[in-house]
Amino acid sequence: MNTDGNTHTGETREELLDEIREFEREREQLKDVLGKIGGRNFSKKDNWINMSFFILILALFLLEMTTEYLPRLISLQLGVLLVSVKIVFMIHSQQRVHHFQFWILNSIEYRMNDISKRMRIIERSKSGEAN
Repeated sequence: MNTDGNTHTGETREELLDEIREFEREREQLKDVLGKIGGRNFSKKDNWINMSFFILILALFLLEMTTEYLPRLISLQLGVLLVSVKIVFMIHSQQRVHHFQFWILNSIEYRMNDISKRMRIIERSKSGEAN
């Protein structure tokens, strides 16, 4: 038994402290990654797609207002089609984010279960040494 009343050896305590430090470091890294994914930072690809949709819809609007080149119904249908495609694209992007977040949370749960298991083993050995 140590002088502080615990049955942990210095090595076991150091191992636990190392695990806790490693967990804290990984947690900070995950916060950064999740912040980047769920944040407002769009990739260049997303910006190009957004600008393309905006330019196409603006062009359809201007063509309809300034010329008689496109009938009103076709222009309206094309606009609705483009907006629908954009919504599908946004849903797909959000699904990718959710999948990645699930994967990270699943790996965190696995690590927590592993650490819990180790703690139970240490506590059993602690109670075995006390007897």
